[in-house]
Amino acid sequence: MILENKTIIVSGVGPGLGRECAAIALRDGANVVLGARNAERLAEIAKELDPSGKRVAHCSVDIVDPARCDAVVGTAVDRFGGLDGLVQVAALDTMFGGVMDASVDDWHKTLTTNVVGSANLVKAAAPALEARGGGSIVLIGSQSMYSPQVMQIAYASSKGALMSAMYYMAKELGPKKIRVNTVVPTWMWGPPVIGYVNSQADALGVPVEQIVAGITANMALGEIPADEDIAECAAFLLSNRARMITGQSILVNAGEWMR
Repeated sequence: MILENKTIIVSGVGPGLGRECAAIALRDGANVVLGARNAERLAEIAKELDPSGKRVAHCSVDIVDPARCDAVVGTAVDRFGGLDGLVQVAALDTMFGGVMDASVDDWHKTLTTNVVGSANLVKAAAPALEARGGGSIVLIGSQSMYSPQVMQIAYASSKGALMSAMYYMAKELGPKKIRVNTVVPTWMWGPPVIGYVNSQADALGVPVEQIVAGITANMALGEIPADEDIAECAAFLLSNRARMITGQSILVNAGEWMR
């Protein structure tokens, strides 16, 4: 139980990665505060994860709004007495296009959410983490910032900017014993990718297995990492086993892209 007696906030909790991060943190002994914009869905997920309600709380949060970031941190402190870690999953990833067709509005919305929003949540969490003697912040990157996959220039650029911000956060917050790291996934086998694969198979009139084979062609392990594989890495970085790891990025990509 590597997270026993810790309290963790997970933002961006929906049917995919955020939910898996919360579920694995619970499995590993943590109290978990779920955050996302959809309050009704949060309540449903909280009940699914912990029907007793003893170890899960939830708070509606839009990371673009600093007041809502303060609110989710306040929920952790009020309900469980403090905060030990944050997994910042919330992101805007629905803007598609390259430099010639991504609109100015696409760029602004994506960078504001994924970079400024992440900074808002880190800023809100840092005092509560410091009050506990330190803690761990886990950001979620994207391999697309290194190697283009689907054409999403604004999204990929925002994740690259977030990586740069991570280095500064780690340097600034390190004296407070707050660690900041990034998990960098490739394709993640969860609801969004499953939907994409199915839609591509339908559009091209080919079996789903053919689309999956195309995605995994360059993966040394020959398998698309699942949402829970990324969540397992996040749980490690939240734990004391990673107490001397900060300012680092870890690729979870089945060996698709090596550096």
